[in-house]
This record gives sequence, C-alpha cells and structure tokens, in this order.
Amino acid sequence: MRPPLPTGALLRRLRLPLGSPLQILLLACSFALAAYAGVRLLSGDWLGVVLWVVGAALLHDLVLLPLYSLADRAAVRQLGAAGRRRWAMYVRVPAALSLLLLLVWFPLISGTVAEHYRSATGRSADGYPARWLLITAVLFGGSALLLALRLRRATKRRPPAAH
Repeated sequence: MRPPLPTGALLRRLRLPLGSPLQILLLACSFALAAYAGVRLLSGDWLGVVLWVVGAALLHDLVLLPLYSLADRAAVRQLGAAGRRRWAMYVRVPAALSLLLLLVWFPLISGTVAEHYRSATGRSADGYPARWLLITAVLFGGSALLLALRLRRATKRRPPAAH
C-alpha cells in the first residue's frame, strides 16, 4: 500500500493545464477582439459574411487540406527514401508560409483587383507577384541556410572516427 501524497503534491497532480495568467489574459483578449470584429462585420451584410466564412471553411476542408496533405506526404516520402526524413521540416515551413502569403494576397498577386486597389489606395499593384516570389525565395534560402548550419554543427560534434 502506497503512502498518501502530501497535500501540495496532490494539488499539483490535480491542477488543470490552463497555462499562466498571462496566457489566459491574452486568450480572453483575443476572444474579445474576435467577438468585437464579428459584431462589426455582421452589422451590415451578415448573410454575405456567413456565406463567405462557410465557403472558406468548405474550400479549405474539401479542397486545400487534401491537396497540401498529399504534397506533404510526397515530400516526406521522397526525403524518407533518401534517408533524410528529418529534413521535411525545412521544406514544410517555408512552403506553408509562402502558400499562406499567396492565399492572403492572391487578388493582388493575380492582378484581378488591380484597378479597384488603385482607386481605393492610390497605389499600384504591379509589384506584388515579384515581391511574393522574392519572399518565397528568401524563405526557402533561409531554410536551406539553417539546414546547412545545423548539418555543419552536427558533423563537428561527431568524433573523428565517425566522419
């Protein structure tokens, strides 16, 4: 028979993983901001906003999620076949960031709203495709540089007989 736990140890064991007070405060603030934005968005054309949110969720879940899951599996399979499965992270992160930027700025990158953008802001939308490609190149280049540095550091740590 085990001895009973001291009261402090029992309380630590039963504590819910809520996080620090700062995390809880930030989460409450983010919920309040989301509620405020929702009220402001739904005050005018609430049906259009609801249709847009449902359509975006369906597009993501039924089209985009299977596509990028297949692309990720193909990349992991190729790297796994080469014995470099751990390198997948160095492809996933810049690809995800680049695709997120493409998704957010697609109307300007594709040029479909160039005139509307010019009339609303007074600025040209000409450089968006080149900037997106440049950011994508910098993301993949930075990821490759980080991988090279980590591989170099790992080879320095191995004993000379393992080289």
